[in-house]
Amino acid sequence: MSAASKAPGAADPGFSVPTWMHLLGGWMHRSPETWIRLGNLETRLVEDAIGELRVDRPVYVAGLARSGTTILLEQLAAHPSVVSHRYVDFPPVLTPYWWNRWLALVPKAKERGQERAHKDGIVVTSQSPEAFEEVLWMAFFPGTHDPSRSSVLGRGDSHPAFERFYDEHLRKLLAVRKRQRYVAKGNYNLVRLGYLQRLYPDARFILAIRDPVWHIASLIKQQQLFVAGESAEPRALEHMRRVGHYEFGLDRRPINVGDAASTTRISALWRAGHEVEGWAHYWAHIYRHVADTLEADPLLREACLVVRYEDLCARPHEVLQQVFAHSQLSLEPAALEQAAAGLHAPTYYRPRFSDDELAMIETITRPVAARFGYSPDMHTQPARA
Repeated sequence: MSAASKAPGAADPGFSVPTWMHLLGGWMHRSPETWIRLGNLETRLVEDAIGELRVDRPVYVAGLARSGTTILLEQLAAHPSVVSHRYVDFPPVLTPYWWNRWLALVPKAKERGQERAHKDGIVVTSQSPEAFEEVLWMAFFPGTHDPSRSSVLGRGDSHPAFERFYDEHLRKLLAVRKRQRYVAKGNYNLVRLGYLQRLYPDARFILAIRDPVWHIASLIKQQQLFVAGESAEPRALEHMRRVGHYEFGLDRRPINVGDAASTTRISALWRAGHEVEGWAHYWAHIYRHVADTLEADPLLREACLVVRYEDLCARPHEVLQQVFAHSQLSLEPAALEQAAAGLHAPTYYRPRFSDDELAMIETITRPVAARFGYSPDMHTQPARA
């Protein structure tokens, strides 16, 4: 989707989807088997280019939407050794080598960065990193976003066809862009941590979390924005489904972390219009799963760095230094200073929750929030909504 200035009364152009993207994306979404075959054919034809490559210490950024994952992805993806998916990689995500070779032959038009559809001040271009890895997961795990089924993939799960395709896909990205390390943002990877570490024992994980009061305020704001945008632009709803973004909008779906009763309750609260209560339970639902997963798995816990959004804003230099060190990516002091200089606590207004709503959020989320070092007095911290 694109972003541009909006005329009074017009549909939000940030939710517009070009016709070519709509048609090609639709074909891919309806015919994943065809595109898997094309991806496998591509691999056979470029075997000489990827044969000696291996996926070395991939870095996975994950967190509930609006927790700072995009900021972390942008910082990591700017590293000269790193490759990540970009906006320009969609729709033909499953054939990255051919698509990137084609793009290299096409004259590049001048681009002006535009604020993304989220209206959160993040400016993007076609070359900006984005979370398109989810397209691969959907092609092989078609029920992964079904709230009635557990989406959790752990060490004991296996899908040989996906695992081969996925590894070859990452190697093709590394080869065609001549980089050494892979970085991905994927909110749904929160429920695949054990599985990913089984695939790549040297993988590094950056897990983002945010103070529940400010986080819920931001989630509600985005839900309203995406419902309006998708209502005015039906293609936008289809686009969100095709890229695997079910966090917001007309087809919002909670992640089932193995607790069907909790997922059903959250969906029912949302349908009934109880946004604050629904999001509070969802925040606790997701991060309780994360805390339990890390507590039960010391090896995985060692591979994960939890980043609180508030810490990133308040101490950007220190936290970014931790992020790059944990990711095992070296960064020159000047580059680190430059990256940290662009991060600060936003000056957004305080969430307009009533005292009863604040008390409800506190009651629902407190036990889980405490496991990540949050206390009630942290709610006074400013945060981007």
